[in-house]
Amino acid sequence: MQHQERITLGIEAGGTRTSVLLLNEADKELASFHLGPAVLPLMSDRELIWHLKEITARLPHSPSIIGIGMAGARTEMDKDRLQRAASRVWPAVPCVAGNDLETALAAAPVRKKPWAQVLVLSGTGSCCFGRCPDGRAAKVGGRGHVIGDRASACDIGLRALRAVMADLDHHGQMGPLGAALLNALMFTGPEQLIPWSVQASKTEIAALAVTVFATAAKGDKLAKALLADAAAMLAEDATACARQLLGGEGQVEFILNGGVILKNPAFQRDVARRIRQLWPAARVTPLSAPSVLGAIRLARQMSVALPAQPQALTALVLPPEIADLAVLAQSPTEKRNPRSLKLDRMPIAEGIELMLSEDAGLMAAIRAEKKQLTKVIHAVAKAFQNGGHLFYVGAGTSGRLGVLDASEIPPTFRAPREQVQGIIAGGRQALWSAVEGAEDDLMAGVQAIHHRRLNADDVVIGIAASGRTPFVWGALHEARCRGAFTVMICFNPALRHAVKRMKDKAWQPEVMITPDVGAEVLTGSTRLKSGTATKLILNMISTLAMTQTGKVVSNLMVDVNPSNVKLRDRALRILEELTGCSRDDARLALIDHGWVVKSAYESLLHRA
Repeated sequence: MQHQERITLGIEAGGTRTSVLLLNEADKELASFHLGPAVLPLMSDRELIWHLKEITARLPHSPSIIGIGMAGARTEMDKDRLQRAASRVWPAVPCVAGNDLETALAAAPVRKKPWAQVLVLSGTGSCCFGRCPDGRAAKVGGRGHVIGDRASACDIGLRALRAVMADLDHHGQMGPLGAALLNALMFTGPEQLIPWSVQASKTEIAALAVTVFATAAKGDKLAKALLADAAAMLAEDATACARQLLGGEGQVEFILNGGVILKNPAFQRDVARRIRQLWPAARVTPLSAPSVLGAIRLARQMSVALPAQPQALTALVLPPEIADLAVLAQSPTEKRNPRSLKLDRMPIAEGIELMLSEDAGLMAAIRAEKKQLTKVIHAVAKAFQNGGHLFYVGAGTSGRLGVLDASEIPPTFRAPREQVQGIIAGGRQALWSAVEGAEDDLMAGVQAIHHRRLNADDVVIGIAASGRTPFVWGALHEARCRGAFTVMICFNPALRHAVKRMKDKAWQPEVMITPDVGAEVLTGSTRLKSGTATKLILNMISTLAMTQTGKVVSNLMVDVNPSNVKLRDRALRILEELTGCSRDDARLALIDHGWVVKSAYESLLHRA
């Protein structure tokens, strides 16, 4: 049988450009070219597929295996999305997908005795990414030019703009760097920088770094100081990444990459010198090979063993008891309601009666969970008394209801904003629009809890109508591992039995609240009965827990935050009713205590 040549395709994409390399088994270059930038979170699925199709249209041969590193491919879900797009363009061709940091690190020189490695990248953006021979990984920096990308070209450009404007304010005129920036932008005066800076793209601002380097080479003190600061920041971030990998010491090879470092030798030497000062056991190596070669290497390793991934992204897999779609099929929320089979032809008045009669059954379903609800309310009250927090975690309607209840706590009970927090899959955008795939991201749920640093004084309540949402389960698992009290609210009684079958206790919430509210009037639309039941349950938990902690006297909100005219009037009436004082005395007491109702109430009691 004739041997079929194995052809490897490497793709490395970032915010500046996409590099493509096609090699045969003998490392003969079959194709090499560049396309425009590609950053995964900024592309729709259609845009991603078209970008890959543009690549395949220029290839002289079909690949046998593919390696892709793309900026923004941070999570396993991101990488899966990349692989699915590649499979649409190159069906049945094996593909390993990662981010551009991984491919750049894989392009570093191969050593006989492997050390821990830290990639120090500074181009349009910046980041440090490290990996140990055993697969442990760490990342420092990145996050875009607004809140991160320290010592990147964009950061240098921004700092230069601020510095020359301060120079103008302090000395009445711009120095050499300011004049050079105006010349580079073809502006006649500094005031033109203001509207330009507001509208300038990241790439346009990053281009100013070229002028900073050129001005520094001519001896300008301000430009030289800016670059010295940038070199110090890169060295700090690089060694911080190394500490995450090894602790305080150990052999580390720092791989320098990116145009800012590689195209400016003096700056490169300064970064290397500072790294060696901070990490004596350092080997500093500029990356000589194109980083797209790392994508080739990762693809070739796939047939032997996949490259180790960061622990934070591979440590968790949804248990089969939960992942099994058969459990979802058993959920009443997924079944058809026999009473609404003719909903599309039903008169509106009849539809209203139907929906009201369906909602009427919610009370009995929730009442059946009273014992479990009582446990949760006691746990939440205890958390509040011990300085702990309550977290609601959900996706879609469930997540929005959690955020809603959390947002109502500060004005109702004068509680700190952080005491009750709502976490929704997909973040802020998901509050008003769907975020594709967010609820299926198990590790995003883990990370949401990880970054909030929970402990045993906290309570985490997961909300998922069907009970299967991976984002919610990831959050609950991480919370349980951190010692927090965990609760699952869902409307799928079958899930209770599935959870009991699991051997790993970390996947078992302390309390399961699973009311059987029956099938929805509109099949599968859990914003209806399930949503209403969720709101009722959350109302009970937060209100009764706050009541247990002294936020209520009789049935009055004695700690309401009177932040508007209506609430100030309510505060006056609360004091009048509780103490029998006059309205004027109530107003004076509130003024004396800064409109803190509870303090005013206690002062009036002592007078009596």
